[in-house]
Amino acid sequence: MDLQLLVSTANFAAIKHKDQRRKDPDQTPYINHPIGVAEILSKEGNVSDIEVLQGALLHDTVEDTETTFEEIEELFGSNVRGIVAEVTDDKGLPKQERKRLQVVNAPKKSKKAKLVKLADKLYNLRDLNRSTPSGWSQERVEEYFQWAANVVQGLRGTNEALEKELDKLFKERNII
Repeated sequence: MDLQLLVSTANFAAIKHKDQRRKDPDQTPYINHPIGVAEILSKEGNVSDIEVLQGALLHDTVEDTETTFEEIEELFGSNVRGIVAEVTDDKGLPKQERKRLQVVNAPKKSKKAKLVKLADKLYNLRDLNRSTPSGWSQERVEEYFQWAANVVQGLRGTNEALEKELDKLFKERNII
C-alpha cells in the first residue's frame, strides 16, 4: 500500500509539473527536482516515512502550480497537506520577505517539514554547483549559498547525515 501511495504521489507531482523546467542552461524537467529531493531523503537521509517522502514529492506543487492545499489533503491526507503547507512560500509576498521568513521560521517547523527543507536545500545547492542558472551571476550564487546556510542553521538537529552533506558544500564556499 505504501509503495502504491508513493507512486501515485510521484505521478500526481509529474502531472502538475509537466510543463515546467528548471532554470539551468539545459532546462532540466522540473519534476527531476522533487524526485531528487525524495531520493536524497530516502537514500542519504535514511528516511522511510512515506508522508515525508510524499511531502518531498509535493513540496513545490502549491507554490508553483495551480494545486491547492485542499486538493493535497483530499488525495493524500491532512498530514501530507501539513508538511506541504509548512514548506510552501507565500507567493503573495515579495521575494526578499519570503526569503527572510524561511530563515525566521525554519526552527519552528515540524521535524517532517525540516527533513523536506534540508533535502530541498541540499538538492538546490548541489544543482548550483553543477550548473549556474541562466541569468545568475557568481555573486547571486554566493548569496544563495549564504542564505541557504542561514536557513539550514534553523533546521539543525534534524538529520545528521543530511546536515553533514550540507556542511561539506558550505565549507567548500568558506561559509562555515
